[in-house]
Amino acid sequence: MMRPFLQTATIALFAVFISTGMLVAAEPAPAPAQPMFLKLQDVKWAKILPDLGEMSPEIAILRVDPKTQATQLLIRTPKGIHVRKHWHTANETHTMISGRAIFECEGKRMEMGPGGFNYMPARMVHEAWLPEGSLTFITVDGAWDVNWVEGPPTASDVTK
Repeated sequence: MMRPFLQTATIALFAVFISTGMLVAAEPAPAPAQPMFLKLQDVKWAKILPDLGEMSPEIAILRVDPKTQATQLLIRTPKGIHVRKHWHTANETHTMISGRAIFECEGKRMEMGPGGFNYMPARMVHEAWLPEGSLTFITVDGAWDVNWVEGPPTASDVTK
């Protein structure tokens, strides 16, 4: 059973997604037998944390499988940020496209540069430090969600 704070944080994050149009903005995925091509310059970006304004990391939902809700997405950071402890309902992978990030889970820290890859099992609490200008490709094998352990990042988590 989810603790009340986590449940509230999850509901609040989904409210942000809905209010920013992030959940609505995802284009329907092509049928599984159809290829999909997308250029980076054509990707539609949305603020993950609108309260941070121009300092907010941005997300682009690339594809959502209509049957499984498996999701492929990009996250970019206009400013460096500490992504506080959180977990996801589905398994998640990160592949660094640009920048050098630090990921931590279960007391283990790992630095990843371009091409670096990790896998986070569902519900595993983790956090990350993403540098200014980073680009991360993320896949989840179900619907993408974020469940903050101690609340989402704030302006104090942004690298000045």
